[in-house]
Amino acid sequence: MKEKIARAIADLLGRAVIDLPKDVEDVLKKAMEREEGVAKTQLMAILKNVELAREKKKPMCQDTGTPTFYVKVGRDFPYIGILEEAIVEGVRIATKEVPLRPNAVDILTGKNSGDNTGRFIPYINWEIVEGDECIITAMPKGGGSENMSTLKMMKPGEGIKGIKKFVLEWMVEAAGNPCPPTTVGIGIGGGSDIAMKLAKKALLRKIGERHENEIIAGMEEELLDAINSTGIGAMGLGGKTTVLDVHIEVAHRHPASLPVAIAVQCWANRRKSMRIDKEGKIWNID
Repeated sequence: MKEKIARAIADLLGRAVIDLPKDVEDVLKKAMEREEGVAKTQLMAILKNVELAREKKKPMCQDTGTPTFYVKVGRDFPYIGILEEAIVEGVRIATKEVPLRPNAVDILTGKNSGDNTGRFIPYINWEIVEGDECIITAMPKGGGSENMSTLKMMKPGEGIKGIKKFVLEWMVEAAGNPCPPTTVGIGIGGGSDIAMKLAKKALLRKIGERHENEIIAGMEEELLDAINSTGIGAMGLGGKTTVLDVHIEVAHRHPASLPVAIAVQCWANRRKSMRIDKEGKIWNID
């Protein structure tokens, strides 16, 4: 069963780096229709790239990212004990077969492992739930956009107004570096580590999917409009579309802290999911 899951993980990663999600592609198309001049040209090039990736069955970007997984596993899932090993092996297979660019480098020696595995890589986010099934989502995270992610420990008194100011100013500073139009995930509250985990998890949400809390949903819309009003545009060359969406996740905080994390994802907002049932049947769910 471990070999079967590893094979499925390799296929999952392959789909993630080759086939852009429909919700992302649709909003890119709408953005292109609104634009003119160089902005329209840039978005046309991006969409042509998406088309060629599917046609040629090759990754849509040379940076196939850090292999990151979100695993929601039932307490009674019978294969929980082999999941981690299967995911690691699946990454090795995908690196060779897709192929993926090797992106796991030792911080002391600078040596590349050559297979996208290493200490804590691939990184797996675990969530234990009721039931006997498992859902695995792959999110290959590109380095350029990751470099424009950040965290600020704000003073509680700065409040929501301060949070919005921080996010807008940071995205203006980021400019064209994260390969816009981007998707922006924001994590508010918890501790420093919790905020960043929330910010990155927010990127899994589909474009246009709003937070269940009306006030938070309103913040998402407000920040989306504000960042797009900067005119940074596709690839930082100007235009109406700098971000495709803004997603916010929140947690309760300590009275003395207001952590705010920003996780930036490039135009290639790559994510794919699969489900495994208790009988070992595997199928795609995206």
